[in-house]
Amino acid sequence: MKGKETLVVYYSRTGNNKFLAEQAAQRLQSEIEEIRPVLNSHLLFLMGIGLGNKKLKHDLSEYSRIILFGPIWMGRFVYPLKKFVRKNRKNIKDLLFITCCGSDYKMKDQKFGHGLVFNKVKDLFPDINIQCTAFPITLALSEDNKEDPKQVMETRLDNENFKGDILREFNDFIDVIKS
Repeated sequence: MKGKETLVVYYSRTGNNKFLAEQAAQRLQSEIEEIRPVLNSHLLFLMGIGLGNKKLKHDLSEYSRIILFGPIWMGRFVYPLKKFVRKNRKNIKDLLFITCCGSDYKMKDQKFGHGLVFNKVKDLFPDINIQCTAFPITLALSEDNKEDPKQVMETRLDNENFKGDILREFNDFIDVIKS
């Protein structure tokens, strides 16, 4: 594909999805844009309430593919992400939804797991070609911290812990996108 192939778009409350989005944009040499909610309220978003997102700087219709990075909270496709896709669905040709989340691969199909959210996202937007990938934060943790809920909730991706399993899986993901 020529021209504007990929736009990386992200919403991040703690910085983990922003970190991954920036890594992807850099490696893919893509433009990047942050989803900025009008009112950024974690509690309201958990209830599915929001006032919308601020206008984007980029025209999504100019891109062949949108890579959307964002969190999953309590088994939900959070409001800023859902609002972004709903508002722009006519201009999205291919969507890759990527999340850095607390549910690991073993828990992906449990009550708050990312696998269930991925299915909901695909059901919400059957007219869009959607692929989903998770990078559980546990990939950045040492073996003795992977089962510690406090470590899972408090870990923030940075250049120091972006190594090992999470880096390998992320590099594989980037290689697939480039091919």
